[in-house]
Amino acid sequence: MRRNRVVHTGVGILGAFALGLLSTSAISATDTATFAVSASIVAGCGITASPLAFGAYTGVQTDVETSLSVNCTNTTAYSVGLGAGTSGGTATARQMQMSGTPATKLFYALYSDTTRLINWGDTGGTGLATGTGSGSAQVIPVYGRMAAGQLSPPGTYADTITATVTF
Repeated sequence: MRRNRVVHTGVGILGAFALGLLSTSAISATDTATFAVSASIVAGCGITASPLAFGAYTGVQTDVETSLSVNCTNTTAYSVGLGAGTSGGTATARQMQMSGTPATKLFYALYSDTTRLINWGDTGGTGLATGTGSGSAQVIPVYGRMAAGQLSPPGTYADTITATVTF
């Protein structure tokens, strides 16, 4: 009789162990939660400019070119105006002044087209460059011209133009 007891006890322990395994998986549970994900894009633009150098003026018409770089968010409409400069000119009659002699001027013009027929105006004027942002930098050429026959004395002439992007 003793032999049966050992077998029954061993089976009982094995059964209890198996039941314990089953009960562990039976008490596992899960729960879920959701959360919102959002973002916004604000329209924006940035602008950079490269210098415009006419070089040594010899009295003949001189045409040069430089560029602006405009970077606006995708689908953002923009316009670019060029100010009159810091030397007392206007957007349609720009001038450089001689270093050390501000009253001495050298006249030039800035255009938005290769034929140099459309004078590039300021933010409220005409001849503005316009476009739509792509999210990448867009290069916009600026065309400069100094007319022939200016009789200004030798020296170094300069002006500073402000390029403004409006969006």
